[in-house]
Amino acid sequence: MKTVRILSMVVIALSLSIFCFAAETTKEGFAVITSEQLKVMLEKKPAGLLLIDARTAQEYQDAHILSAVSIPLSALEQDAALLSAPKEAPLVFYCNGIKCGKSGKAALIARKLGYKDITIYSDGMPVWEEKGYPMYAGADYEKTVQTSKIKPAVVKALLDSAPTTVTVVDVRDAKEFAEGHVPGAINIPVETFASGSGVLEKNKQIIVYCNSGGRSYNAYRKLIKLAYPNIAQMIFEDWKNDRLPVAGSEQRPK
Repeated sequence: MKTVRILSMVVIALSLSIFCFAAETTKEGFAVITSEQLKVMLEKKPAGLLLIDARTAQEYQDAHILSAVSIPLSALEQDAALLSAPKEAPLVFYCNGIKCGKSGKAALIARKLGYKDITIYSDGMPVWEEKGYPMYAGADYEKTVQTSKIKPAVVKALLDSAPTTVTVVDVRDAKEFAEGHVPGAINIPVETFASGSGVLEKNKQIIVYCNSGGRSYNAYRKLIKLAYPNIAQMIFEDWKNDRLPVAGSEQRPK
């Protein structure tokens, strides 16, 4: 009986370590938790867990992970007393994805306050939303976004004259991309766009495209939530209609 009890305790401890600690760490030494691990953790509802949304109050109101509390980084920097949980409480911080530094900065403040059990959900709200995990959505969540359109000829000129200033992203599936795409474009399917957005640099203009606009519109919305400052949308059919070159295909525009 004693052996069984000890084995049970070991299993529980190992399970908790899987939920609470990840193989990855940030450069500051904080453990990084995956979307799947966080989902399981929230389902288990460990005592004292505090999930903290470090984005702005407006972003939190628009949409946030269920059970998260809003403590914006800007507010925490002004008043550290906003973080009033017991020092032994496990804290998980998140913001708008791996290029967003708010969760890491908030975690540093928590460390200075004496908190020890600190984890970063670096994928953040865009990936959580993309995976369809439980979230709160405000009244304006589905509000239509007015995208910034860019003409194919302008994109071609940018790729020819200043290719290091722009990244063109084909958000169709891999098969469509292989059949023909804009020369120099990279492929990040819209279904996993937020998850794959880490390769996109925020100091470049990001141009997303698909065949007719639907999928690139969704990718555009995700870029807004990921806080990319310079984004545009193009239509691949317009590119082909303008008889511009197509890579990865034996067919050429007529």
